[in-house]
Amino acid sequence: MFYRRAGIRFTRYRDERQIWPLPLDRRLMLLVLLLALAAPYLLDRLYLVGYLLPWLIWATAALGLNLLMGTAGQVHLGYGAVIGMGAYGSVHLVRAGAPLELAMLAGGLISAAVGIVFGAAALRVKGLYLAMATLAMQYIVDFVISHVPFISGGSQATITVPPVRFLGLPIVGDAAVYYMALGVCIVVTLFMLNVRRTAFGRALAAVREKDYAAEVIGVDTFRFKLLAFWVSSFIGGVVGSVLAVCYLRSISPDQFHIELSIQLVAMVIVGGMGSVLGSFFGAALILFAPIVLNNLIGFMADSMDMQISTDLRAHVPLMLYGGLIVGFLLWEPLGLAKIYNNMRNYFLVWPFRHAQR
Repeated sequence: MFYRRAGIRFTRYRDERQIWPLPLDRRLMLLVLLLALAAPYLLDRLYLVGYLLPWLIWATAALGLNLLMGTAGQVHLGYGAVIGMGAYGSVHLVRAGAPLELAMLAGGLISAAVGIVFGAAALRVKGLYLAMATLAMQYIVDFVISHVPFISGGSQATITVPPVRFLGLPIVGDAAVYYMALGVCIVVTLFMLNVRRTAFGRALAAVREKDYAAEVIGVDTFRFKLLAFWVSSFIGGVVGSVLAVCYLRSISPDQFHIELSIQLVAMVIVGGMGSVLGSFFGAALILFAPIVLNNLIGFMADSMDMQISTDLRAHVPLMLYGGLIVGFLLWEPLGLAKIYNNMRNYFLVWPFRHAQR
């Protein structure tokens, strides 16, 4: 069979520690990469700009949050504010004439600097108390952005972004913006795939399991918790830069409220804590489930001549969407990535009855 572990015998630890040890996994990843590169030529503009591009951006943001919540075990309910700080910082730098490369790095550093200040609360508190500290960060940043005209121009103001260039190439048109988001997503994904194989990733895993036990075995929890907040916030700031400068091309305070932070947390939890693939699954579910359910409800109402009020028609998909999330969590608390992994492990030994656990 084409998808079997049978016959594969590793003779070196280096081979077994590959990111994708099975040959078919490597071929699948190559196929996905080729399809992603060819997407602007294969898909209609509606699907490219309306579905695939937002999915790449928010999946990258979910990867950054997953590093903190899934790998390091630290709760964060203010990640939308982290993205907003990076977005505003990079937009102002671009408007001042700075190159996009510098603006992206500066946006990430601004988010990392502010995020690490509030992340210092993780050194004293954990669990719900840490969640409240990061939630306070969300509201403080919202207030500052909305009420400081130097940053946002006012609570109702919208700041437009001038044309930008990246590495000398103009970011003009849908394909250029898509490849920009794809490049950032690939870099962050490769980082997340490799971080667990480093001393940094193993230290974060020790902190996640038991921080005081990690101290006993010599892990500096003070340092690694701050590093986790720093790296996660930096990724969020870079994502905010791509979102505002390349995709939206304008920015306003209402784009980074608490609802965005809750959606990002839902992407991580539903997709799978600590799973790279789960971040993509979770982002897809959170983004596309309401659209699919809304279209399905509308189609059923029209085909059956049902008189449904506009208000009910708008809220029924939201209720089904919430129920869908609860159902997934009840069925598999480890998220969509675990469901995929169970199916993959089943086919690794099919048709034999014994399965890997």
